[in-house]
Amino acid sequence: MGLSRLAALHGVATSYSPSADATVSVPDDTVVAVLAALGVDAATPEAVRESLAAAESAARSRLLPPTLVVWTGEPLPAALTGLPPGTTLEIHLEDPGSDPPPRMRVPADRPDPAVSARRAADGRTDPGGGRGAGGTGGVPDAGAQAPAAPAWWTEPPLGVHRLAVRAPGGRTGSGTLVVAPPRAPRPPARSHGFLVQLYSLLSARSWGMGDLGDLADLAAWSGRMLGAGFVQVNPLHAAVPGRPSDPSPYRPSSRRFPDPVHLHIESIPEYGHVTDRGTLDDLRQDAATLSDTVLNKGALIDRDAVWELKRQALELVREVPLTPGRRAAYCDFLAEQGQALEDHALWCALAEVHGPDWHTWPAGLRDPRSKETARARGELLDRVDLHCRLAWLTDGQLADAQRAALDAGMSVGVVHDLAVGVHPGGADAWAQQDAFAHGMSVGAPPDAFNARGQDWGLPPWRPDVLAASGYAPYRGLLRGLLAHAGALRIDHVMGLFRLWWVPEGRPPTEGTYVGHDAEAMLAVLVLEAHRAGAVVMGEDLGTVEPGVREELARRGVLGTSVLWFERDWAGTGRPLAPEQWREDCLATVTTHDLPSTAARLSGDHVTLRHRLGLLTRPLDQELTADAADTTEWLGYLSRLGLLPEGEGDEEGAVRAVHRFLLRTPARMTGVWLPDALGDRRPQNLPGTWDQYPNWRLPVADAEGHPVTLEELAAAPRLHRLMEVFERRGDHPESAR
Repeated sequence: MGLSRLAALHGVATSYSPSADATVSVPDDTVVAVLAALGVDAATPEAVRESLAAAESAARSRLLPPTLVVWTGEPLPAALTGLPPGTTLEIHLEDPGSDPPPRMRVPADRPDPAVSARRAADGRTDPGGGRGAGGTGGVPDAGAQAPAAPAWWTEPPLGVHRLAVRAPGGRTGSGTLVVAPPRAPRPPARSHGFLVQLYSLLSARSWGMGDLGDLADLAAWSGRMLGAGFVQVNPLHAAVPGRPSDPSPYRPSSRRFPDPVHLHIESIPEYGHVTDRGTLDDLRQDAATLSDTVLNKGALIDRDAVWELKRQALELVREVPLTPGRRAAYCDFLAEQGQALEDHALWCALAEVHGPDWHTWPAGLRDPRSKETARARGELLDRVDLHCRLAWLTDGQLADAQRAALDAGMSVGVVHDLAVGVHPGGADAWAQQDAFAHGMSVGAPPDAFNARGQDWGLPPWRPDVLAASGYAPYRGLLRGLLAHAGALRIDHVMGLFRLWWVPEGRPPTEGTYVGHDAEAMLAVLVLEAHRAGAVVMGEDLGTVEPGVREELARRGVLGTSVLWFERDWAGTGRPLAPEQWREDCLATVTTHDLPSTAARLSGDHVTLRHRLGLLTRPLDQELTADAADTTEWLGYLSRLGLLPEGEGDEEGAVRAVHRFLLRTPARMTGVWLPDALGDRRPQNLPGTWDQYPNWRLPVADAEGHPVTLEELAAAPRLHRLMEVFERRGDHPESAR
């Protein structure tokens, strides 16, 4: 019982439920390892007793929990209303320049919290400010809510502040105070838009992969010509360099800064003033050849080759002096980004010398604050400046893409994607290593689709360190991503509540859940989204803890609903009627991790998985089950009158499933861009590594021929599909 109690105090689960009727115990060795990663010794029974005693003593003596959340317009948490009478509160504001609220004091004549708690249990109201919080030594129940703010409370401005309290008798406490609006911004109107992996969308001017110039062009065209309200892209985070580099956008070096491989070189103002035109022209010709091999000769997108050409071009561009105005803008960017950018750029410079995994660097350089690292910072100043400059240029083109989207009339604009974690050897894990749990990896427990569980190879943030820092790494991450976003998609949004930790050297089946302070994580997210005026949506597919979707919806975080998964699972198991879909969601037919719609309709995705040895049943059984699922959906669409083309028309069926989405109340409807062309190949096939060209395929037509952005804009099949969105009679644009 001691180990279980200790684990519970630190948010570590000792069991989990893969389904409603099953509970699985977590091995004690896993619990001990996870606690060790959180700085808690549980290696021996004696260590457990000592750690438990220390944790319980700290809890009894604590006046405040590590984090308090105040939602504007909602009741205060009982941790505040339950403070002992006579306690003084002092708030140190995030923005010291704004008018601070006065110091506050809990009235001395307010009843004792323990008495209030007893009255609350009897249904009587505490006149001192709501229901009191019981507990030993006045420790409040942080989860309880009072019915209204007491008269002595003066609400601070929105922000993440520090709260210090002093109780009678000299007891003191402090914690983080998050003051957030009750909900994230809603989409301004019902809208539709494209979902695309940016690298896969090459224009005639691309240097071998899609870039931010292509994104701006896609947004401008689809907004003006198709009435699109948004374009959602894959994570554009900085990748870990190397040959070959990991092509997955979901295992980045840094989530805080974008990757300069996405730069459109010719759009950089200094490009036109490069004096070595011969070398620059040669690089452009090599880039054209690289694009031609992808578009016309069946080659895969080669990110490393693209970056090598762009790197050489950027070295030439950097030799052009900045104009006074550009220099001033660059200096402003450096000041705004501060230490985070300096650390990122230094990691990039050190990686050029010592390789892309900081664990293999000389010992002194593994610490970003060591004297050896400080010396290297001076020695590599020129390279550090280059990588700062690249971050600035990329940030500028991200802003240009969002501006182009809004200028084209998009109601949302560019939807950026936040990966669930970072590469353990990358820039973020080096610069913020104190915030990461060493020896741990994020993954997923076994479920009906993967009996072995999953290990994603991404180190998790330590919840205790985040809380102690006032969630500084998390806030900085969100601010950077939201700076030029109309919306932000959060991959595996359930991670705001808990994550599956897998100890190093153990299989995913021997992991366990570690909880975050979900209310604090949500409050910071809602606060930063409010400041940016951006919509937030979460990828909440798969196993979701009870209550999570409801809490996300309450805070204005949209969910993700995929047609093939939307069935009446609690009842008939049949396709969910369109009017029963949730309103606060992004509704799509498929995603980057799922088969394209054409492949699903034809069954090609089953034969592909069979060819790669991924099926768990014989091919004929899988094909039969898949055909039955598809036939049921098509029959339902036909009965709803959404399939006028009749059976056997694949393109008509693709239009039908999108007509269905428009019958739902979903506020945002996404079209997977390859679906508009009949592309049969998935961009990513989970469960494969080098068996399938994940993240390296260009957008193609039904015959597998790559299609440029210019060809896509003129494609008859795409325009026939998008006509569906011009006729919205199935769901009138009411005052939703």
